[in-house]
Amino acid sequence: MNGREGGEEVTSHRVQLSVFTKPWRNLTVPELGRRISMLGFDGIEFPLRTGYQVEPGDAEKGLPKLADQLAEFGLKLFSITGEPAEHVFAGCQEAGIPVIRIMPEIRGESYLASLERVRGRLEGIVPLCEKYGVRIGVQQHYGNYIVDSASMLRLVEGFDPAHIGVIWDAAHDALAGQQPEYGLDTVWSHLCMVNLKNAYYFRTNGPEAEQAEWKRYFTSGKQGLASWPRIADYLKKRGYSGAVCLTAEYTAGNDAERLIAEDLAFARSLF
Repeated sequence: MNGREGGEEVTSHRVQLSVFTKPWRNLTVPELGRRISMLGFDGIEFPLRTGYQVEPGDAEKGLPKLADQLAEFGLKLFSITGEPAEHVFAGCQEAGIPVIRIMPEIRGESYLASLERVRGRLEGIVPLCEKYGVRIGVQQHYGNYIVDSASMLRLVEGFDPAHIGVIWDAAHDALAGQQPEYGLDTVWSHLCMVNLKNAYYFRTNGPEAEQAEWKRYFTSGKQGLASWPRIADYLKKRGYSGAVCLTAEYTAGNDAERLIAEDLAFARSLF
C-alpha cells in the first residue's frame, strides 16, 4: 500500500496516527503499551536501538514479540528506525512491520557525491526489500543529511516505491524553506509516511555581535514554521491514507508528555 488513493477525500479513520517512542525508553513493554494507548495513538514507530525495549541484535525474535505485546493494547507497529540489516528485515516481516526508516547522511565528499553513494547503498538493499516485503523509508533531516524534499526526490527517482519510499518530515522541510504543499507534491510518487513535528530558528546572540548565530528550536505543532493545517488539508485533498507519525521531538524534552498529548489532539482535529 502506498498511502494514496486517487484524489478521494480522506475521512478521519483512514489516517492513522503513530508516535515515535524515543522519549519512553525506560518503560517496560506493557508500560509502554499502556501509556501510548492512554494517550490515544493508533500505534508507534519503534527505535530499534541499543538501550531500548528491543535491541538491534534481537530484532528477529524481539520485534514479533513486541508487536504481539502492543497488540494487546490495540496498537500497531507502523515502522521502526534502525540499521537495515537482513535479520532486521526478517524480524519486520514476521512482526508485520512495513517500513524501516533511515536518514541518508552527507559525509566528507560533495553533496551530489553523497547522493550517489546513498543511491548505491539503496540499490544493494532493494533485494532485501523484495525478499521480505518490507520497505525502506528515507527521511530528510537538517545538518549533515539530505535536507529537503527536492533532494529526496533526486535520491529515490527510479526506485520502485514499493521498495524505497520517502518519509516526508514537516519540520525539516520547513527549516529548509519549503512550502508544505510543494514539498509533499515533490515526493508524492514515493511517499510512504508523514512525520508531523515543528521547529523554528532563533537567534542566540544580540544585534551588536559581529556575526549572527542561530539555533533550531523544536516546538509544539502550533508554534513552528510548518503549518500543520495546510499539511492536513493537502493530504486530505490528495487522498492520503497512510500513517502520520508525531515524532515527540521537543527541545523542551522534559515537557514531552504534555506536549505530545496536545499535539495529538491538534492533529486529530485537523484530520
